[in-house]
Amino acid sequence: MTISPYNQLVQLGKETQLVADAQALLGWDQEVLLPRSGVSYRAEQMAWFSGWLHNKFTAEEVGSWISAAEAEAGSPEQCANLREWRHGYDRETKLPESLVREFAETQVRAKSTWAEARSKDDFSLFAPALSRLIEICREQAERWGYEEHLYDALIDKFERGGTTGMLTDTLGSLRSDLVPVVEEAVAKPLPDVSKFRAHYPVADQEKFNAEVAASIGFDFSAGRIDTAVHPFCSGMAPFDTRLTTRYDEGDFCSSLFGVLHETGHGLYEQGLKKELRGQPVGSSASLGVHESQSRLWENHVGRSRGFWNKWLPVAARYFPNLKSVTLDEMVSYVNRTELSHIRVEADEVTYDLHILLRFEIEKDLFSGDLKVADIPGEWNSRFEKYFGLPVTKDSEGCLQDIHWSMGIFGYFPTYSLGNINAAHLAAAAVRQDPSLSQAMDNGDYSGLLTWMRTNIHEKGSLYLPSDLITEAAGTPADASALIEHLKSRYL
Repeated sequence: MTISPYNQLVQLGKETQLVADAQALLGWDQEVLLPRSGVSYRAEQMAWFSGWLHNKFTAEEVGSWISAAEAEAGSPEQCANLREWRHGYDRETKLPESLVREFAETQVRAKSTWAEARSKDDFSLFAPALSRLIEICREQAERWGYEEHLYDALIDKFERGGTTGMLTDTLGSLRSDLVPVVEEAVAKPLPDVSKFRAHYPVADQEKFNAEVAASIGFDFSAGRIDTAVHPFCSGMAPFDTRLTTRYDEGDFCSSLFGVLHETGHGLYEQGLKKELRGQPVGSSASLGVHESQSRLWENHVGRSRGFWNKWLPVAARYFPNLKSVTLDEMVSYVNRTELSHIRVEADEVTYDLHILLRFEIEKDLFSGDLKVADIPGEWNSRFEKYFGLPVTKDSEGCLQDIHWSMGIFGYFPTYSLGNINAAHLAAAAVRQDPSLSQAMDNGDYSGLLTWMRTNIHEKGSLYLPSDLITEAAGTPADASALIEHLKSRYL
């Protein structure tokens, strides 16, 4: 029996997904469990997986299958699959296997080097690895091609249709509207935090976080939470979704909001259609969409009054010092606004300033205006200019994030796109179903999750990212809903 070109592609997708998921498990293991002496061998393993996947997908017959399938009319799902297969094939065939393997191997080694440099507050230890990653990414971008900026080719890897110009306009507009909000919010007196100064044992934080994650829909029969240097979500989703966080025994909210953020990612992954695993329509649309889900649950839900009305009594059972904390005090505590060094612990109002800084640094790195050796000084100078705070150590500056050690340049802007999309989708959900507002005030988020499942998760990559948001919300996303949300909550 002859198999159609389209079904050949579907079968190939299933096969390569099995291998890609095994590679993802090795990536999770590297961040959570891998002993130090295993780094070199893990680099070799990851290089082999990447080379195998590259060769399998870029085989000549795959291009023939795509061309033949494109010539036949198909369903919207088939058309979306072919759109993404074509885009991926055209990009991947421009890269030699040797470059793909080297990139994967360099990533593993660079992450280990970054972790050491971060622990020692010494950027110079990481600089050689970072330089090589940038060289590889430059070569990738040159081979992929771009119209205006080399950085465009890197952005497209994470946000289909995104360009340097588009992001410059979007983030520039956001900044002009955001700065007055930041200035007014940080000028307000900070709440008294003395009641929150206590010891929060990690074991109790783990139990509380798991209870919260499960209550908003995370399926622990298909996932887990572990500890890592930098929080992330990974795994063989939607069958096995791995979340990680890190703990501060002086502040239970640090791990909690990390878990809420990663649970948002996890809910998206668990909400993808299992039967479509291995097809583009069975995968997430983009990082800008993915971040909309993490920021939605972390901020719109986790920092709301309705959330703490439900969860403060539970938190007090785990952490007895919270028994004297009122609901107003708790809400004020989690919504206090202050300029700070660490992006992942930043409040809603100031968060996007951290992203703008990173976006500017990356643009300058790939335009050639900034050299790797000059990153710490440039970072520290710009940070003090934007935040009014001096940076005294690299771990609170240019070494705080894992992203560059993974060679993922063009990723950071998707966090701000995620904030914009989250506010836009949250407003649309309530507008389309007004009953959600009362339910969320009562700490019930099942309706919100159902709306996201129907309008975002289950759609996978059926639409391009901006079209998916427009289809779900009824209008294209802009920063207006985000600014209104911030004003309403913080001013």
